[in-house]
Amino acid sequence: MANHVSAKKRTRQNAKRAKVNSANRNRIRTFVKKVELALIGGDVAAAEAAFLVCQPELQKGVSKGIIHKGTASRKLSRLSARIKAAKSQ
Repeated sequence: MANHVSAKKRTRQNAKRAKVNSANRNRIRTFVKKVELALIGGDVAAAEAAFLVCQPELQKGVSKGIIHKGTASRKLSRLSARIKAAKSQ
């Protein structure tokens, strides 16, 4: 356990940020899941609409340091490839 005032404060701040980061990470996962569920359901139009909403959310996560830049890029790339494949069918 921290003994210094500054260390105690840092512990409180870390706990607070962890809650915020966790909430934002879950929010991002929800947006990605909406795209995936639309693809599974075969609704390409809904998948495209969800993807357009998902993109800025992933980028916001990158800018806030919640997810890595490469992770967001990979997720967007794979989702767009799946949408493109679903369109061509």
